[in-house]
Amino acid sequence: MKTMQIHGSLTNEVQSVLTPDAQAFLLALHREFEPRRQQLLKARQERAARIQRGETPDFLPETRSVRDGDWKVAPVPADLQDRRVEITGPAEPKMMINALNSGAKVFMADLEDALSPSWKNVIEGQLALQAAVRRTLTFKSPEGKAYALNPQIATLLVRPRGWHLNEKHVTIDGVPMSGSLFDFGLYFFHNAVELLERRTGPYFYLPKTESHLEARLWNDVFNFAQDRLRIPRGTIRATVLIETILAAFEMDEILYELRTHIAALNAGRWDYIFSAIKKFAGRPSTPIFPDRAQITMTVPFMRAYTELLVRTCHKRGAHAIGGMSAFIPSRRDAEVNAVAMAKVTEDKQRESRDGFDGTWVAHPDLVPVAMKAFDEAFAREATGQPHQKHRLREDVQVSGAQIISFDVPGGQVTEAGVRNNIDVAIQYIANWLRGLGAVAIHNLMEDAATAEISRAQLWQWIHRQARLSDGRVLTTDLYREFRQSELSKLVQHDSRAGIAATSASLPFAEAAAFLDQLVSAQDFPEFLTLGAYEHLTRNTN
Repeated sequence: MKTMQIHGSLTNEVQSVLTPDAQAFLLALHREFEPRRQQLLKARQERAARIQRGETPDFLPETRSVRDGDWKVAPVPADLQDRRVEITGPAEPKMMINALNSGAKVFMADLEDALSPSWKNVIEGQLALQAAVRRTLTFKSPEGKAYALNPQIATLLVRPRGWHLNEKHVTIDGVPMSGSLFDFGLYFFHNAVELLERRTGPYFYLPKTESHLEARLWNDVFNFAQDRLRIPRGTIRATVLIETILAAFEMDEILYELRTHIAALNAGRWDYIFSAIKKFAGRPSTPIFPDRAQITMTVPFMRAYTELLVRTCHKRGAHAIGGMSAFIPSRRDAEVNAVAMAKVTEDKQRESRDGFDGTWVAHPDLVPVAMKAFDEAFAREATGQPHQKHRLREDVQVSGAQIISFDVPGGQVTEAGVRNNIDVAIQYIANWLRGLGAVAIHNLMEDAATAEISRAQLWQWIHRQARLSDGRVLTTDLYREFRQSELSKLVQHDSRAGIAATSASLPFAEAAAFLDQLVSAQDFPEFLTLGAYEHLTRNTN
């Protein structure tokens, strides 16, 4: 019989979350599914190696019958029909209350990219979720301002960690537990029955999926969990983030595997760009990606994937949810706000015209802007439905070659782009190492995806000897020159917009050293959060 050990501090809060019954539930999940998780992670590595050796991904011939078949996903519950605007953020009381009260239709509590997974943060996140489900969540600021939930709040969805991440504070026979199963298991165990009594349900966002076999594993986890708690199968509803380049080839298959539990697919734009760089960065035939700011949603490979996502979802009766607008309005600069709001409006209008049923924002002030774009689109359709699933987008025809055609017309690598990637990566990593996973940087709410893109581009530019727009080659020495300059600005309390007043207390030097390791590694490090987690857990309980 396997035994569970808890290595984090055993406070009263921890014991209230990890009750004996909850531990038994987690143990059962681990025993049933850990071997398959490890097999799938190994399959990821093997496929990545084949791609680096020159294999070209394409739609799978063995699943053609699924793509060509006439089938639909199960109808979604009433409180997931209207998803015009979704807001995301970490599972922290103040942010959760503001998001749930924001007027958005959905709030995604993020236990993954927006959460630095210290033991304290992981446990407090579960406690905050329990309180939110029961409508008892409150927060009082140091200044004495009280926060509480409104009578009408957004529908709650939870994003657990991806299959590749562990929860090292909980081991079974010395083996760290899957972060996915830990996050999902605790939320489901403590809240599923309560959610049903409140006429909603246990709803999830599933991150970093790379294949339909990984979706099949989630489906089996759902069935196992529902059976164990004697809840009808199909009660759980999931939205899968299509945020990896390989998942773009298997959208039909992912929907099919989860067809009794799936509600939607989401265009996770930032991680998708990171995945494209990661899977192909080392191949000499792959174009060098330009500055991050130049990889917009209208460049050909991003356009191909998002239009295919809408067509695929609507053909199968699922919602299609658009990408993130991460802008944070400035309290001091009206001109910055005006320019940014115009860009957000343009982005959301494009998504609504393309047939998306909803979109993501990171700040409550963006909810009305995004809502207006979708309200206007739905009014033009005049169907009376809170979505656009009737728009089948049969005009869209996307080939496998289009998905991996990474040319960006007019794209350049600039010194400003290199410096910005260094600056953002150092700032984000430093905050993450101090336990903050959602970070305001230069009027944008950034999570791990932005740091991943930034360091991935730096790795590719250095290893491929990218030529800057001024003619210089980005060598390791030139990178270190730029890095030292950007680090010095941060350490000296640079006053540029977006750098927190507490920046002096952040471990910028440690973050810069970690970034150096990432960008200089001979083989591309798959996820920065894997190495950063080791740093984090050495310094926290």
